[in-house]
Amino acid sequence: MTVALSLVDVHKSFGATKIIRGVSLDIESGERHAIIGPNGAGKSTLFHLTSGRIRPTSGDVLLHGERITGLQPFEINRRGLSRSFQITNIFPKLSVYENLRCATLWSLGHKYAFWRSIDRLRDVRERSQWLMQQIGLTARRDVPAGVLTYAEQRALEIGVTIGGGADVVMLDEPTAGMNNSETEQAVALIRKVTEGKTLVMVEHDMSVVFNLADRISVLVYGQIIATDTPDRIRENAEVREAYLGQVSQQ
Repeated sequence: MTVALSLVDVHKSFGATKIIRGVSLDIESGERHAIIGPNGAGKSTLFHLTSGRIRPTSGDVLLHGERITGLQPFEINRRGLSRSFQITNIFPKLSVYENLRCATLWSLGHKYAFWRSIDRLRDVRERSQWLMQQIGLTARRDVPAGVLTYAEQRALEIGVTIGGGADVVMLDEPTAGMNNSETEQAVALIRKVTEGKTLVMVEHDMSVVFNLADRISVLVYGQIIATDTPDRIRENAEVREAYLGQVSQQ
């Protein structure tokens, strides 16, 4: 087993309030791993800790065996981990193409140079066009991102997330707010664009979780109470009592 991402006894407290209480988890390279749990369980906090947005109170995060605890988010991103957010995080006044172009520059080795036209960077242009095709927005190339439909904006954010070539992709509630048809399209898109990558996602829609995930971790009150295959998680009595039973009653 090759481990892509490891959390080692990670804790996070805000003052006297303990949010994450000793999470240890190994996520294998190439697997699709879902983190589920009731509201307030600490799922987004765990994403923030892993991606460097906030620092753990104690414990370590390792990416491909290298410690990334305490690094800035952009440093972690450049080591191969990229993430999306619950609230769509794109440049609304830039076009679809320009958003994707921004995401590709660093990974293709381009830094700021005021004497060089960005439009002449063939590799950036080709990579951005390929990404547009992958996310199904080629026909919306020059449309400002802010006027896209909600589902299109979420697709664009996924494109931006994978645009830098990261091999570990973290998606936070990728289908939140979508109808059934949009959700089906989003699942197909996620499956396609994360092929060969390691996917970690937080998701409330159990149909999405059980459709996509190879393994599922259940987070309750800041602790993982189970990590297993979808079938075994579904049958786990403790999980049903703590979370899945609540979902089925809603």
